[in-house]
Amino acid sequence: MDVLPAYDVRDKEIGRRDLEKGIWTVQLDEFTKALVNALVERWHPDTHTFHLPVSKCAVTLKDVAVILGLPTDGLPITGMTMNSFEALEAECLQQFGVAPRKSDCRVSCIKLTWLRDLKARLQLVDETSIQSIGQYSWGPACLALLYRSLCRVSRFDCKEIDGPLTLLLTWAWIRLPYLASVPRKPRCFLLANRWHNWERGDRRFRYFTLEHFRKALDDLQEGQFVWLAYVVDRLDPDIISAGIYMHSVV
Repeated sequence: MDVLPAYDVRDKEIGRRDLEKGIWTVQLDEFTKALVNALVERWHPDTHTFHLPVSKCAVTLKDVAVILGLPTDGLPITGMTMNSFEALEAECLQQFGVAPRKSDCRVSCIKLTWLRDLKARLQLVDETSIQSIGQYSWGPACLALLYRSLCRVSRFDCKEIDGPLTLLLTWAWIRLPYLASVPRKPRCFLLANRWHNWERGDRRFRYFTLEHFRKALDDLQEGQFVWLAYVVDRLDPDIISAGIYMHSVV
């Protein structure tokens, strides 16, 4: 299956921190695009797994908790999926009293820059509305979005992918370390931050192509895929909060 999606990057300002968690986004250059593309070719929508020579595997809630630090329990995140700017505009007016311009959005997605500016200038009378954000189970929502994005891009008529690609790429680098660049901050938590500015220190990985990753996955051997990625000898529990670590131990 030849899938060559034109990657749809929602926020191209690399090195900007996410709203609250301080997550650095992975830069989508030719190397990271090629790796995502190779993984997409291995994705089977019917089982929601990557089919590799050694076995089937998938991103799990455990990965979400350790890589992004998102809670995996709490109140469910529900609501209708918006697919138009008009619906998004109405929802923002109801929730925040202001609405983004079309230039602040892409289809039904709001750019993080607008949300950051909103957070900086919005005077909240009731601060509990912000504090309540942490009560929701953001981990399952993030994982569901990744699964939906992978299933969508697997269709022959789809030429782009969005969603939490930082989660996908970091998962691949942790589980397939022979395909990963050297992390610049090996003891950093969140795990996604370990590869911040990776391209400054390991330039040879910048020239790996889609063909390289295809062959590497075709030739994958037992022992090259890390099944127990978060055991004590691989992940220091002292740098992880107790609430997150309990979701990561085997």
